[in-house]
Amino acid sequence: MSGPAKRVTIRDVAKHAGVSVATVSRTLAGDYPVQPSTRHKVLRAVRELDYVPNAQARALSVASPGAVAIVVNSVSVPYYAYIAQGVEEQAAAEGRLSLICTTGGDMERELSIVQMMREQRAEAVILVGSVILDDDYRERMTRYAHGLASSGSRLVLCGRPPLGDGVPALTVGFDNTGGAHAVTAHLLSAGHRRILYLGLRPGHTTSDSRVAGYRAALADHGLGHDPAFELRCDFDRASGYAAMKRRLAAGHDFTAVFAATDVIAAGAVQAIHEHGLRVPEDVSVVGYDDVPPAEDIGLTTVHLPHAELGRAAVRLALSGKDPLAEPPITLGTHIVVRRSVRRLRSVR
Repeated sequence: MSGPAKRVTIRDVAKHAGVSVATVSRTLAGDYPVQPSTRHKVLRAVRELDYVPNAQARALSVASPGAVAIVVNSVSVPYYAYIAQGVEEQAAAEGRLSLICTTGGDMERELSIVQMMREQRAEAVILVGSVILDDDYRERMTRYAHGLASSGSRLVLCGRPPLGDGVPALTVGFDNTGGAHAVTAHLLSAGHRRILYLGLRPGHTTSDSRVAGYRAALADHGLGHDPAFELRCDFDRASGYAAMKRRLAAGHDFTAVFAATDVIAAGAVQAIHEHGLRVPEDVSVVGYDDVPPAEDIGLTTVHLPHAELGRAAVRLALSGKDPLAEPPITLGTHIVVRRSVRRLRSVR
């Protein structure tokens, strides 16, 4: 029995066509002018030898100038997926390739991806979502921002705060605090005064700014914030469910819940129903993001312009504007009113 066939390499193709390895690479990449007769010889050699390009090498090569990389926590979370869709749409419209990289919430991995994209000369690197903006992260990301700029690339922070003065990074965001203030004020205007905030994550930029909006709305109505009404939980359904179960077991002394995300709200609603209570008859609930399952459960929430965030990030990255002089872009939010809030009879 004969052994496995020897794998055909790019060198074999070059020898068969009578050209250099570099010429074969350029011909197959299609990003460099090649004489028609040379191109014909290379492609004929590829067919005759049944050459299959190395998949890993091709994957690495896509991050050449002209590629836009978006770095997200997870593509299974609608918030990130919708922004990534906007990046893809705008990148395609601009004639660029787009790369989607996921971190799983690991900041070390995010930093290593940024460094990798610099080495592979991506035209832009877009970082999306909340982050713990501690001194160590700020120092390293600042260093990488300068590195990207020196190589002709652009770092774009999408949905997270700027790194500070003198850092060559562009910023595209939304009125996170304003949206939280507006939806809390919506509950207050409906007569609610004992409002739980579900989704406290101290130190995380997204959570901190939403909590700030919640507290500011309470203060505007002459109410102080009560730490017992601010519940810690991660930004996922299971955490929202568990946190609400624990709070209901301790007592039902609230009339409304402001969930930091719609998926937290979905978990909270499940726990409320299992406790024998109804939404909104017994407990009003609002969320944030306007992603599935908000519409399915009739959730009043804050709508984010997800796709436009992604598109704006790409446009800004490719605009050629000086990142040291360009002010942050802030997109607006608005409330989508559905059926999850009940107006109390007594309104002060």
